Amino acid sequence: MGSGASAVHFAMTALERGMSVTMIDAGRSIATPEAPTVAFDRLTHALPDAPAFWLGPDLDGALLPGRTREYYGFPPHREAYFRGESRAPMDPIGFEPLTSTVRGGLAEAWTAGAFPFDAEDLRAFPFSLDTLLPYYGLVAKRIGITGAIDDLAHDVPVHAHLDAPLPLDAHSAALLAAYTRRRGELTALGVRLGRSRTAVLREGRDGRQGCDSLGRCLWGCPREAIWTPSLSLRQLEREPRFDYRPGWLVTRVALDASRRAVGVVAESLEDGAVRTWEARRVVLAAGTLGTSRIVLSTLRHHGGDASPLEGLMDNRQVLVPFITPSRLGAGPELNAYQYHQLAMGLSPLGDRPHPPLEKHYVHCLITILKGVMIHPIVQTLPVDLRTALALFRLTHGALGIANVNLADTRRPGNRISLDLPTHAGEPERLRIEYRPTDDEPQRLRHTLARVRRALRTLGSHALPGMAHVRPMGAGVHYAGTLPMSHEARPRSTDPDGRLRDVHGVWVIDGSTLPFLPSKNLTFTLMANAARIAERLCAAIGPESAA
Repeated sequence: MGSGASAVHFAMTALERGMSVTMIDAGRSIATPEAPTVAFDRLTHALPDAPAFWLGPDLDGALLPGRTREYYGFPPHREAYFRGESRAPMDPIGFEPLTSTVRGGLAEAWTAGAFPFDAEDLRAFPFSLDTLLPYYGLVAKRIGITGAIDDLAHDVPVHAHLDAPLPLDAHSAALLAAYTRRRGELTALGVRLGRSRTAVLREGRDGRQGCDSLGRCLWGCPREAIWTPSLSLRQLEREPRFDYRPGWLVTRVALDASRRAVGVVAESLEDGAVRTWEARRVVLAAGTLGTSRIVLSTLRHHGGDASPLEGLMDNRQVLVPFITPSRLGAGPELNAYQYHQLAMGLSPLGDRPHPPLEKHYVHCLITILKGVMIHPIVQTLPVDLRTALALFRLTHGALGIANVNLADTRRPGNRISLDLPTHAGEPERLRIEYRPTDDEPQRLRHTLARVRRALRTLGSHALPGMAHVRPMGAGVHYAGTLPMSHEARPRSTDPDGRLRDVHGVWVIDGSTLPFLPSKNLTFTLMANAARIAERLCAAIGPESAA
């Protein structure tokens, strides 16, 4: 169920090992990029309706003075990627969830960060890094991952098929050169900087073109250099043993009297018709929120324990704008790779005079501002709009944002439950509850002080008063409601992703993670899905899986 990052890599591995796979998915279509060969700085003149492209048909992308929003976000035409489904309503408390019903799911709009978990990240998992490392290499071979063996490898393991990174923009190159000069000082502070790991091609392959620095990453790469799940789905659709069925919302797993899966029940997104799809084995990859809904609905329908699923996690993210004075007056590189080219890691400080407030590794993505929607930044400057625009033109080439990610742990009370409808004919409502730890404000102050010190050492300065703590849920790294474990307990999965509450159901998305490191989880979900597919295929032989 689902066509996201986990689903496509499970399917690819299963097909490679002789299985037949049916993929049931909402699968709404994705718009094709306009003027695909035109670079960012010439795009306005090449578009038939430039205002609608940049700001949306109703100008929803324009911010008026006094409004607040993220420092950078997705253009209006890509907001459609995050539209949920009215047949799957949610009631969040302390959480701002994002869902997607497009082909490829939420990873269609990811920023391509592909960071393997290390041994410490996997300490709570029922398998080791040695088990997962070959599958990181397998996924890298399929989709293309760029990076370098540098200081970042201390916390981001090196895997097979790691391609050379893209050329650095001038601002990122200056930061990396500053790190080289001050390396000893920074590593003594537990800070390491290196080339980001990104799912982007330098050279073309499998019908995709290599990055040509068009500067349009945020609007959707027209060359398909940045990997998204829909690209692998396109490959899958050419396979004779793969059957893709879009336009359906899976509501529950159908079970027989022995609580064994015999299929799935789904509703048509076109007319609401209900259909049961027969399957001997069901693999859930609907994302943590979607999978949790399906599991709870299945348990309730068949008289099982449908009490809340505990342990919901997400990465708290903080955006820290910074300026590099040596870059003042330098123009931005509009026609360049837009996303992060550097990443910074903060290790726990260990046995210092004071105990560390942040016990886990902290991951930071360094994004240089290039061709972005600038008005969210301009509106936050503490001056009038005319002055803010003039200041921004002067400083544009010197600006960047450190996206700071904190790890999360499973805790009671952070949960997903399913509420019965109040009126006949209404769907069940997913209730999502999240509360941060009591010490989070102190942890944030401590961590941000370290980030600011690291930036100063690199010759940059965090802009005072402009750090933005994103709401929980904005990270879209949801996990933890059906954790993997060796211990056989209800509402969990075994080390191979098999759901323990019923027979014949496997879970391969973020809901199975027992701990959420600060790194982007997508690459690990892909690798783990390939691992589970291989284990499942080896166990059952060349039969059919759906």
